[in-house]
Amino acid sequence: MPAKIIDGKAIAEEMRAEIKAEAQQLNAQHGVTPGLAVVLVGEDPASQVYVRMKGKACAEAEFFSDERKLPADTSESDLLSLIAELNADEKIHGILVQLPLPKHIDSSKVLLAIDPAKDVDGFHPTNVGKMMIGEQTFLPCTPHGVVQMLVRSGVEIPGKHVVIVGRSNIVGRPLMNMLSQKNDHANATVTCVHTRTKDMAGFTRQADIIIAAAGRPNTVTADMVKDGVVVIDVGVNRVEDPTAKRGFRLVGDVDFEAVKAKAAAISPVPGGVGPMTITMLLYNTIAAVKAKLGI
Repeated sequence: MPAKIIDGKAIAEEMRAEIKAEAQQLNAQHGVTPGLAVVLVGEDPASQVYVRMKGKACAEAEFFSDERKLPADTSESDLLSLIAELNADEKIHGILVQLPLPKHIDSSKVLLAIDPAKDVDGFHPTNVGKMMIGEQTFLPCTPHGVVQMLVRSGVEIPGKHVVIVGRSNIVGRPLMNMLSQKNDHANATVTCVHTRTKDMAGFTRQADIIIAAAGRPNTVTADMVKDGVVVIDVGVNRVEDPTAKRGFRLVGDVDFEAVKAKAAAISPVPGGVGPMTITMLLYNTIAAVKAKLGI
């Protein structure tokens, strides 16, 4: 039986329709429009594209979007002053500072300055700590998007052996925590493998679910997985391709075609986890509004 394709784009569209309906309800019943502020320092091309996508997503969901684009030579103190201003702004329920920041700015200091109640990226240490002990909080967008993809695709997580390839603070580590929590969308046995793991394939062959977040093409190959595995590919890598119009194409961390032949379900790149990240940002902004209103 061919592998089921876990379509992140379709799941994201489904969730965004739900989010838009909630935004409309909040406006109708409480007179509140969810507000998201995005701060971009400098002119990193990838960041600019991402900020534009966030602005479009906000417009479609009927959010208030406040985009602050600052020059690359903006001082750390000026950026911190802007964050203080946004923290105090009643129209703003979520604040996101686009990373990476210029080298002269301390990213940790900036993230720490964001009000935890508006930290819709889920990176503030207060919210990371709450996530670790299982308290209600903003969950990091990409890991939370992965969990939503599994749940909404009908993949049973409780009792399964999940192997995560990668240990970053953005994806791997939060997923380890989230999937081992005591709740209906977790209760998994979780193993994390990384660049220093001996015999990585020995672990991945045991996995019922593999989440690849290593940032390297073809990290997971067909000989590393068992038949019937479920695979979520978080990686986005640019590889040269003379046949492509732009001279390159995007691939994940998984050898998609080869692994697909053995998998029960697999997410593609592009069209997998990517669309979910911004969706979960909107989801967290709605959650911030509800928390402020006490609903």
